[in-house]
Amino acid sequence: MHMADALISPAVGGTMWAAAGGLVAYSARRLQEEGDDRKVPLMGVMGAFVFAAQMINFAIPLTGSSGHLGGGTLLAILLGPHAAFLIMASILTVQAFFFADGGLLALGCNI
Repeated sequence: MHMADALISPAVGGTMWAAAGGLVAYSARRLQEEGDDRKVPLMGVMGAFVFAAQMINFAIPLTGSSGHLGGGTLLAILLGPHAAFLIMASILTVQAFFFADGGLLALGCNI
């Protein structure tokens, strides 16, 4: 689900951006500690697949948000939670910047 910018205040958006940034840094550090370079190609392929699958959106009536197929669970099963989180954060960032799916203020909440 993607939350629209109009649903949150700037204070909430900034707080969630900080929380999401901290979690991205933590996940990147944990993934680097694992040191499994064989995951990298699979991360790219699965990220592209989930990105394409999540571009099929449907509106959720009366909420101001949209839903889509969830790929985070599939990524977590195949790659682990830290890699899945980084891929989903990347996908959501691309969707917010280039497809106006969610918006920049709500990006931290959506991640």
